[in-house]
Amino acid sequence: MSERASVLYDIPGPKAKRVNLIMSAVFGALLLLLAWYVLSTLASKNQLTAEKWSPFLESDNWTTYLLPGLWATLYAAAVSVVIALPIGAILGIGRLSDHAWIRWPVGVIVEFFRAIPVIILMLFAFELWFFAFGSSSPFAAVVIGLVLYNGSVLAEVVRAGILAVPKGQTEAGVAIGLNKTQLMTLVLLPQAVTTMLPAVVSQLVVIVKDTALGGILVGYVELRRAANTSASNYGNLLPTYVVVAVIYIIINMLLNSLSTYLERKLRTRRGGRRVAIIQAGTESDLLERQEIVVLDAPGVDEFNK
Repeated sequence: MSERASVLYDIPGPKAKRVNLIMSAVFGALLLLLAWYVLSTLASKNQLTAEKWSPFLESDNWTTYLLPGLWATLYAAAVSVVIALPIGAILGIGRLSDHAWIRWPVGVIVEFFRAIPVIILMLFAFELWFFAFGSSSPFAAVVIGLVLYNGSVLAEVVRAGILAVPKGQTEAGVAIGLNKTQLMTLVLLPQAVTTMLPAVVSQLVVIVKDTALGGILVGYVELRRAANTSASNYGNLLPTYVVVAVIYIIINMLLNSLSTYLERKLRTRRGGRRVAIIQAGTESDLLERQEIVVLDAPGVDEFNK
């Protein structure tokens, strides 16, 4: 382990350690100076007074504005994710089709919706919904806009994840007689999930944040819009947006933690089970017990039968 570490990373000597310590101290001092400057500026503008922050200790502020807005944000994001993920998977697989009449139209759809800003898609969806049904639906406009944009982005994530699987996996699947569908569902997609999981979670974070665009353009009462109404009533715009920013940060941290947990579980599952094999040597040798890793790939048991 030490030899490998010495190859990949040069252990710092006494001089390098002193330089690192000095740089850390300087950076820490600059960070404290910046924090002092920000807090002193806020204090000079009367933004740190108890009057500005006390509304967050009142239950009415949370039950009337912030919590309903948070629920609207999470609800719109969850519905968008549930719809966008399968659409992205279908489009991503379609771009890898051997048939040009599938590959080219899917590619045009993905590139078209990926090139249009999501806020414009929300506006188009809002107007089309009104013309089609005679009534406005901010929620539908937000969901449709998020699904169209993020579904096309997720399609590229899925395509890149599948292409990242080693080519030998495809050749092995073809060698044992798997058709295109079996190869994709049993071999390529299960391995691609681990590779593309961080990018998928990053896109989920984008979906949660982009719900705020619906509050700006089509009148959807999500967290930011509800917080703006709260700030107007209590006269504490900056503290309210600080609290909203903290809420968004907590949501994103939870999503990242979920991504790390799922990635670890998937990698552990792909590691397979360990089985013992007794290898016989010569008469003068003792029996050696060796452990090898057997991958629990889907379809292996059926193939062995």
